[in-house]
Amino acid sequence: MSVDPEIPEPETAYHWPVPPEGGWTADDLDTLPDLPPHTELIDGSLVFVSPQTLFHMRAISFFEWQLHSLVPGEYDVLREFTIDLDRQNRPEPDVIVVAAGDVADDPAMTRLSAASVLLAIEVVSPESVGRDREVKPLKYAKAGIAHYWRVENEGGRAVVFVFELEPTTGRYVATGIFRDRLKVPVPFPLDLDLAEITAKRRG
Repeated sequence: MSVDPEIPEPETAYHWPVPPEGGWTADDLDTLPDLPPHTELIDGSLVFVSPQTLFHMRAISFFEWQLHSLVPGEYDVLREFTIDLDRQNRPEPDVIVVAAGDVADDPAMTRLSAASVLLAIEVVSPESVGRDREVKPLKYAKAGIAHYWRVENEGGRAVVFVFELEPTTGRYVATGIFRDRLKVPVPFPLDLDLAEITAKRRG
């Protein structure tokens, strides 16, 4: 039977993966087929991200490139790379500073251990507010990540909330809120002009 070329073929419905009993594991992210880019695993559930805003993209790029030029030689900077917190949690921070020796010279590498991470940065999106403000900080602290920065869009300008792990309690404590400049002594000395995140390129 001939097919009329003017009649479009029906689209095949996407079949969402059905989690096994007990939820997905960190290893499953490497084997599940056709997952959307930047899928995370939180408490055994798959988390899909919304389309990226211009602010989100510019903030990630800003911290990635600024940190690349400022981190000490024993560290490396990666963007949108998953980390293993435990068997059921494999989030993807927007930017991480990691021990350079733990980054394998392997193009097929897909994740790092939380023990390798010195700093995790999350740029908040409308759909990620709860995760970035409440869920992820608790999990990052429990995993022993020493520094956590949360970046938010405040009326079109970046504000950075800085947290440091208090070793006795194993919880983060707030060490500063920065709107115009981010100047901190740890995890290494930094002095960044946050206005550059939303500044338009000229020339």
